[in-house]
Amino acid sequence: MALFKRGHKWSSYVWVDGIRYVKATGTSNRRLAEKIDHDFKDELQRRRLGMQAPRPEMTFGELAARFLAEGSPRPHHLDRLKMLLPFFSDIQIGRIGKAIVREYRAERHALKQVSEATVNRDFGVLRHLLYWAVDEGLLAANPLARMSLVRERRIPRKVMSVAEEASLLDAAARHLRNLIIAAVDTGMRRGELLAERWEHIDFDRELLFVTRSKTAGGEGREIPLTRRLHDLLTANRQSTGLVFTLNGKPLRNIKTAWKSAIRRAGIRYVRFHDLRHCFNSRLLEAGVMQEVRKALMGHSSGEDVHSIYTHVELPMKREAIRKLEAWHAAQLKKVEEGGNNDSTKGSGVGIAEVRSNTSRNAKAVEEEIPGGSRA
Repeated sequence: MALFKRGHKWSSYVWVDGIRYVKATGTSNRRLAEKIDHDFKDELQRRRLGMQAPRPEMTFGELAARFLAEGSPRPHHLDRLKMLLPFFSDIQIGRIGKAIVREYRAERHALKQVSEATVNRDFGVLRHLLYWAVDEGLLAANPLARMSLVRERRIPRKVMSVAEEASLLDAAARHLRNLIIAAVDTGMRRGELLAERWEHIDFDRELLFVTRSKTAGGEGREIPLTRRLHDLLTANRQSTGLVFTLNGKPLRNIKTAWKSAIRRAGIRYVRFHDLRHCFNSRLLEAGVMQEVRKALMGHSSGEDVHSIYTHVELPMKREAIRKLEAWHAAQLKKVEEGGNNDSTKGSGVGIAEVRSNTSRNAKAVEEEIPGGSRA
């Protein structure tokens, strides 16, 4: 113990690399002086190692600004910070705890009707920034590290019918129509589609390679092309550049075009991301195995420890796409015969156009031997 009493108060004496450092504790209480002495040693050790001293007095607004400048912010971080900053901006990061989080949750629900899943996403970003502060030496520990999130209720996902798809394609602008077809026939995410390049499409083998994805597991996957998508890409084929553009410029935001197409089509509202669920549901109804569906969509192989040894070969993926095309052709036939009980009115032009593309696919499925020339 390096405490010495000078008068009625204790002082701390610490030797570091042959140099003596002295600090007056300002107290006559021995136990409090020992704590100050311990903190003084830690401070000198951090200074010796070139480590930054924690700054719990920093406001969350300052932390967010520093994270955006020096961290690796993702688009969803920026989106959630729009909601977090009005509440947490002036609060010191050392004071953020479970009580303040409960206040935020109550205020979020009071301002607007949002689901618990939405608020959990906000807390996910909040906790991420606090972990980043710990990594940068601005906090000693994350106060929300052990905070449990409110359990989310599952809600049914909307799946677009074939009749609704035909109506939507008929009402969509040309650049959006191409995106819709690609999303429904590949299950790719919007970001993956907008980043897709012509160099990553193998027309001879009828394959599309996903090279930029939201998840590491989604990158590097290969997706066989449906006949409809192959014909569409062939008609617009270029040697280099982005596949989906508007007047030669990259597409950034499709929300306005999407909402307008939904309104003109007169169908129930679905998100663009629901087209990915639509692809998965159609594969399921077509009898495609779970592992093959995960491989096509870029999902992880599951939680089972043995699943890491599972590898889905290309012929299995081609067979899955063939089943999807056959299922789609059968559903179109039902729509034309009036067998679809969906209340949505499909556009005759859209159905006829989709039908003409899919009929060739159904014929190819009947004539082709699994694992044949397309494999």
